[in-house]
Amino acid sequence: MRYSLLLKNGLVIDPAQGLHAVQDIAFLDGKVAAVTHDLARESAAETIDCTGKIVAPGMIDLHVHVFWGVSHLGIEVDPHCVAKGVTTAVDAGSAGADTFPGFRKYVIDVCATRLFAQLNISAQGMLNPEVGELDDLRFASVPRAVQMMEAHRDVILGVKVRLTKGSIVSEASGLRPLHLAREAADAVGAPIMVHPQDAWCDSIDDILKVMRKDDIMTHCYHGSRCGILDAQGRVRESVLAAMERGVIFDVGHGAGSFHWQTAEQALAQGVLPQTISSDLHHYNVNGPVYDLATTVNKFLYLGLSLDEALRRVTATPAAAIHLNDQIGTLAVGAWGDAVVFALEQGSFPLADSLGQVRTGTQRLTPVTVVRAGRLYHSAVS
Repeated sequence: MRYSLLLKNGLVIDPAQGLHAVQDIAFLDGKVAAVTHDLARESAAETIDCTGKIVAPGMIDLHVHVFWGVSHLGIEVDPHCVAKGVTTAVDAGSAGADTFPGFRKYVIDVCATRLFAQLNISAQGMLNPEVGELDDLRFASVPRAVQMMEAHRDVILGVKVRLTKGSIVSEASGLRPLHLAREAADAVGAPIMVHPQDAWCDSIDDILKVMRKDDIMTHCYHGSRCGILDAQGRVRESVLAAMERGVIFDVGHGAGSFHWQTAEQALAQGVLPQTISSDLHHYNVNGPVYDLATTVNKFLYLGLSLDEALRRVTATPAAAIHLNDQIGTLAVGAWGDAVVFALEQGSFPLADSLGQVRTGTQRLTPVTVVRAGRLYHSAVS
């Protein structure tokens, strides 16, 4: 058999398979065709020598904003996702029922990144930085959201709602948008993703009462009101109960949603995020987020092993979107997405959303990306 592409001699880290060993990965017809030792270079049309590098499944980012040119948060998807090792991404509510058809036609259907979406419960989505998408609750139309999800179930994964008081949701609306999002999601059997900070409660207890298995609580380490820690810095009982019943706690770093102190206190109590995402958008792409790999590096600093950090951007998010047999793994037969990392040792500044800097001693840098079995770009040969 002649393979289309061979990644040779790399340290393969595939948490979905419990694999951490030097292996060769071969691709054919857009899928992983072989994972083994000592495949001959001549067995493939193209071979990349990955000696001294880490080979992992293509990363999955559950929280980005890539409706470029329409949403004020939007950035171009391919230069910031697939080019940086994120072969699958989920846009977290940039588009709503009124704007999603354009988002699909002009972004989702034409980009190289495999792109899914959470539909904003607001029909307009995230258009304007001055006026919140739920400032007028008439935008939160459950029937229109349901109709749009039913028409695009292949790419719409669920319903996104943001609950920040004043800048996004009007005082009069309270937590009503959360319940409307729940209603719309339940109508089609989909989960919700919640942006919780600075909502109408002193804690997230009331929000978590509405959330169920497979729902996503993003921005889990923000330092604003309505966070996972109580006034004494202890993880709330409602958070532990929600994790127990299967609510997914996601990082969603963003421009204002990742604080070192909150993360350090939570991790010290054994509360880790299930998924690591960037919340990459126009206001943080030039810092402090930059890309998903940089967010992963922050969790290496916090003490996660390579395997556990990579699990949270591969196997776990793949399972969260029910594609764990196709993505987030390099198992034979999976869709052929991979990223080759250089692991550098040194001194690397890592800033949180408050500008507080910690210094990491190791850094993962994507150097080669494979998408659907084809080389997207490579800095090694």
